[in-house]
Amino acid sequence: MTFSKKFPLSLLASSLLLTTAVGAQQESELKPAMQQAQAINDSAAKTQEKIDKITDQMDSKLQQFKALNKQIADLEVYNLQMRKLIAGQEQQMTDLNEAMDKVSVIERQITPLMLRMIDGLEQFIALDIPFLPEERANRVKGLREMMDRADVAPSEKFRRVMEAYQIEMDFSRSMEAYTAVHQINGKDQNVEFLRVGRTALVYQTRDGQHQGIWNQNEGKWVELDDSYRSEINKGLRMAKKQIAPDLLTLPVAVTK
Repeated sequence: MTFSKKFPLSLLASSLLLTTAVGAQQESELKPAMQQAQAINDSAAKTQEKIDKITDQMDSKLQQFKALNKQIADLEVYNLQMRKLIAGQEQQMTDLNEAMDKVSVIERQITPLMLRMIDGLEQFIALDIPFLPEERANRVKGLREMMDRADVAPSEKFRRVMEAYQIEMDFSRSMEAYTAVHQINGKDQNVEFLRVGRTALVYQTRDGQHQGIWNQNEGKWVELDDSYRSEINKGLRMAKKQIAPDLLTLPVAVTK
């Protein structure tokens, strides 16, 4: 069975106009709410933007805080090391001051010692066999002049004094030939001296006519006969390294 309903056209138009009027009224009523909701959304967006900025700033400040904490920790380690270094330097200064005080005491003690050593060296040379008298006397004179100089450090003075002693010690174990003026029979003549350690000191004239030896016991020169001429010549050549070392036969005075 089929039912069919037919509405009048005027009724349908009236229904549409009513619906449109109701929609317009509802839209008019909802518009303030929608505007308020939009305003809330906009405000929320701005608030979120501010929150994001604050969060970024907090992250940045946190990173700066962590960096500062690390710098503080590094500075504490550095300061601790510096305190140790300063303490070490202060100890070094204390030790240095004590050392300087000791040096002053040593200097006051060593200066008289060096003067006595120079006196002893001068006396030793005066009692020794008379070789290189001018050179050795000038060495002692130079030491005495040096002791009066303020521009020479005490350490250098002591080194020079010890050097002079070492030179004298080396004379005891060396052979030497040198030329000098020697008085023979009241006349100055050029002679060649031969020094064999401190055992023998002999001379010979250039023409080989005169030769002599220093007698330490008597403290004077003694003439030698011609039999020693060849031995003296050989000794002079040995001292000049012209021949190889060999046995020498020379008179030796037995010291008392």
